[in-house]
Amino acid sequence: MALINEFEKQGNFLFKYRGQFPVLLFVLAIPFIYFHRIESVATTYVLTYVSIALSFLGFIIRCYTIGTTPRGTSGRNTKEQVADELNSTGMYSLLRHPLYLGNYLMWIGIVLFSFNIYLVIVVSLLYWIYYERIMFAEERFLENKFGQDYLDWASHLPAFFPRLGNFKESNIPFSFKSVIRREYSGILATVIGFCYIEFLRNYFINDKLLLSSSLVYALLISLALALVLRTIKRTTSFLEEEGRF
Repeated sequence: MALINEFEKQGNFLFKYRGQFPVLLFVLAIPFIYFHRIESVATTYVLTYVSIALSFLGFIIRCYTIGTTPRGTSGRNTKEQVADELNSTGMYSLLRHPLYLGNYLMWIGIVLFSFNIYLVIVVSLLYWIYYERIMFAEERFLENKFGQDYLDWASHLPAFFPRLGNFKESNIPFSFKSVIRREYSGILATVIGFCYIEFLRNYFINDKLLLSSSLVYALLISLALALVLRTIKRTTSFLEEEGRF
């Protein structure tokens, strides 16, 4: 099998199971936290705020992307490559894969919360290798479907790092309903990630099974929010919108 076909096959496989990638991060974090100690209280405060800011930035990028993405465009599919038209406005006027940038920032914020720069580097490299193949498969699909239109669009945009001067306002208004319908589980997963890291750190370093009160409150609120929104989504049409995913 040609290498280009092998990459595409791997990318489609990884795309289908990309939701399991955080599990790898959880397992990988254990030895890094166990063997790492940081003594400076000031440094821990700075890293905590930076990690929260990174995850929040990633969440904002995902929210804006999802809130301005119509049905039938590239970039908001779940199990297989799907696109009826090419999306080239909003976040897709800045870079080719905004959702994966958002994912990276959300998860690297959690990883930084371990206070271990080596873990940040390792996870960044793994993310690059993992998602590079997914992005390759997606772009092959879009190139085959849209041909020269896709090549013209892609040739002016970076894959992962935004080119801010290219911004074009989305063709459709921002939809808050789309965001809360799609992202409540992401909020819960992010909070669980922070709780998991702090739990490991307290257990390995302080030999205590505890979480800070702020994280406990955040976990309870995000869990309650997820349960309410999941119930509304499954039992009513309140969050549905015509022309949206």
